[in-house]
This record gives sequence, C-alpha cells and structure tokens, in this order.
Amino acid sequence: MGLGAADAILCLVETHIIIGEDSTGEAVRIDMEELLATRLLVQGNSGSGKSHLLRRLLEESAGMVQQVVIDPEGDFTSLADLFPHVVIDGAAHSAAEIEALARRVREHRASIVLALEGLDVEQQIRCAAHFLGALFDAPREHWFPALVVVDEAQMFAPAAAGEISEDTRRIALTAMTNLMCRGRKRGLAGIVATQRLAKLAKNVAAEASNFLMGRTFLDIDMARAADLLGMERRQAENIRDLERGRFLGLGPAISRKPVPIRIGSVRSGNIRNASGLVPLPDAPAQDMEALLHAELESAAQDTAGPAGAGSSPVPVMARHMEALEPLADQMAETAVTDRLNTGMDNEQASALNDVLMEIAADPAAPFQPASRLFQSFQRSCRQRGVRVMLDMSEFRRRFAFALTGVDDLDAPARAAIRNLADRVEDDVLAPFLLLARGAVAGETMPDEDALARAYGTSSPGRIRRLLDHLENIGLIVVREEYGGGRSVLVPELEAMRTA
Repeated sequence: MGLGAADAILCLVETHIIIGEDSTGEAVRIDMEELLATRLLVQGNSGSGKSHLLRRLLEESAGMVQQVVIDPEGDFTSLADLFPHVVIDGAAHSAAEIEALARRVREHRASIVLALEGLDVEQQIRCAAHFLGALFDAPREHWFPALVVVDEAQMFAPAAAGEISEDTRRIALTAMTNLMCRGRKRGLAGIVATQRLAKLAKNVAAEASNFLMGRTFLDIDMARAADLLGMERRQAENIRDLERGRFLGLGPAISRKPVPIRIGSVRSGNIRNASGLVPLPDAPAQDMEALLHAELESAAQDTAGPAGAGSSPVPVMARHMEALEPLADQMAETAVTDRLNTGMDNEQASALNDVLMEIAADPAAPFQPASRLFQSFQRSCRQRGVRVMLDMSEFRRRFAFALTGVDDLDAPARAAIRNLADRVEDDVLAPFLLLARGAVAGETMPDEDALARAYGTSSPGRIRRLLDHLENIGLIVVREEYGGGRSVLVPELEAMRTA
C-alpha cells in the first residue's frame, strides 16, 4: 500500500534520527531540529563508549545538517571515508589560516573535522579557540544551522586553571562560552563531550538542555550527573553501574524523563586503540636485548639537541659578547636584508621590493590567504624575471614590513623595531609593526581601522584578542580609558624615543 499525501510530506520533513534502543528494545530517537535549538552534553569515563555515541550521532545526521567536529585525538577523521567531510589538519596551518578556513566553512556550509592530534595540548586549545571564534564571528548572511561537536571539552573549557597559560585558558573559555551561550542565534548548536563533568566549566555545561550520561565512578561526577538528570542522590549509583555503550538520556530532543539507551552500531571505523590485548613478540631475551641496543649511540645523537644548548655562555664568551654589543643595532638592521637578498644584484633586489610594495598597496591584500598572496608574488616575480629567494614565512614577514611602511623610518628606529619583530609570530607581525611605528612617532591611540586592515579582519573581538596576546608576551601595554578608548604603549620603543 502506497504512502498517502500526508505521510509523504512527513517523510520529506523528517528530523529524527535513531540513536539506539531502550531496555525494551524500542528505538530511541533524537529530534535534530530540537537539538539545534537546545544543545547537548555527553559525559562518560574513558571506555564508556562516548566516542562511539558521537560517531553514531554524526553518521545518522550527516545528510541532515552541516557538521563541524573539533577532534583532539584524530578519532573522527575516518568519517571522511564514508561521508563528504573534509579533514583539516590543524598542525599544517597558521592561526590566520585556521580562522580563514573557519569563515569559509560557514560560507560554503562544509562539514569538516578539525584534526588536532599533531599539536601539543596548549596549541590544540589555541587552534580550536581561534577556529571556534571565527565560526562565531562569521557574517550574518552565513549563519546557517550547524552542529559543532567538541570532544574532550574539559580541555577547551576547563573549570579551573591547570598547566596551560592563563591567556590560553581565557581565549578558549570565551570561545566555548560563546558557542554554548550565544551560538544558537548564529545557527551553531554545540555538542560537548567530556570525561569529567567536574572539570568542565559550569557555565558551558549549564547551557545544554539535553544530556546523555554514561558510566562514571567519582562521587563528584555522579552527583553532578544526577543533578542534571533530575535524579535523587541515592539514584546516582545507577550511573556507576552502566555498561559500556549504555547511556541515560534526557532532554526535549530525547525524552521528557531519563531513559536508558543502548547506542546503535556505526559504519565508519575509528583508529584502533591500545586498550585491547595483542600477542607479545616471541623473540628470545638475548635477541630483544640486541635489538634494543643496536646502534644506540647513533640513535641518541639523532634525537639530541646541540651540545650545550640552553646553557649560559662561559665568562670568556660573555666578555666577547659585551664587546660586540655596540654593533648589535647595525647587525639587526642589515641581517634580514642580507639574508633575503643573497645572490641577488641591486636591480633584482629592487624589483623584488617593488613587487612587494605593489601587492601591499592593494586594499584587499591583507584579507586574502597568505598562500594566495605568495602565489601572486611568485607570478609577478616571474613576469619581471626576478629570481625569488623567499620562502612562505619570509615572504609573510617582508610583506608585513611593506604593508606598514616601517622601512621608511630612520635606521635606529628600524633596528629597534626589527629586534622586537623577531619575537612576534608571522600572522600577527603586521599589526604589531603598525603599533610599533606609531610608538616611534609618539602615538598612543592606535587607528583601529588601520589595525584591523593590517590584521585582515573586520571583527572588533579579534582586535581585542590580538592586543591581549601582544600584551601577554610582553611587547605592549594596553590602558583602557573610562570613556571607552584605549591607549597602547610599546615600552622598549618608548624608552628609545625619550632617551
């Protein structure tokens, strides 16, 4: 018997997925349209099946809604094997490129996995914060609905300061709070998953209206989970007894009262972990000893740093360094130019600088990806017969100097600014040089429009984060004024100017 007209319309607007089954074998559904409006918190100890649950949810809803996955362990990259997800390797991009990618993800409604396993913990947190911040700051015309899944959310929204710097914790917590508290109006539906509820910032967890609680053992985590599920404290023991792959679900998108769920199967594979038993090698002890010690000295030399790295100079070397200090300004002034122009005659060097200046004169240039600017630079150099001696990093730094006009200053100012510039990352060098040039001229109130252009952004939030970053690494001092303005000082250049 065929479907009636009403049934056909219902099928076309179906917004539910089956996440698993309850204790009676009945299917348990999640209303994805409701989930987009009310967000989801997933909790479970390591080994509880939390990643399996997220994979099931992502697979079942892949054809319904755009998906953005923040993946610190590389667990979800295999989604791209079966679904049109794009894997973005966070370790392969600068902060500016990560933010540009996030803006394009929103514009083109691409489903992506941001893989962060190639970074250390603090870099993972900063990379995810920049990406989430750019998703949040996208133009209004790109506010399409999207699921934003953040695994190991306690890393990105910690309840208390840990081993990471306070600056990193602050920008990450801001990004996560924006996602969970203000993201709904922008179409962003946060799904946060954590091993420890007690380690997750309460203002992030509190914004979720749907919960899937897996096995946990610590009393503090069980108590918080029971509170969120509306259970009495004595019932919290049930959470400790949950089997792997079983969760308690509650919320407007799942059920009006707690329901036990056995999560269904998944199709995409995850990376095999080290929790299962694997047969040990059967080599005799003598062979294993020989294998461990073979060419040990050579292997140690391959991984060791330079001899004496990081040690203080001996007294004789210190005296020589003091004798060389009067030459420091001159060396700093000429070092970069000498390195970049090696093997080039004056005519070639002049032509290369002309190309850089022409690119910098384009008002749209700072807003373009660095890779595209570098391609334009190489193409212009080939057309003029100029042999390119710059790699991507040095191009970005030379472009920053060309964009801000620092090379037009007198020699002492150029030398002082170059010394400071060595401590600045490529992606924030241009705005710093603009601040430094203003400091040399005695200007303490930065032109925020010019600063935004140098940084390639139109977001006031990104400018604030930029100034916070430069202040935290000790290059500038920001003074907020009661009238709402701000002044920016570069202490080392201020000392030179007033000397």
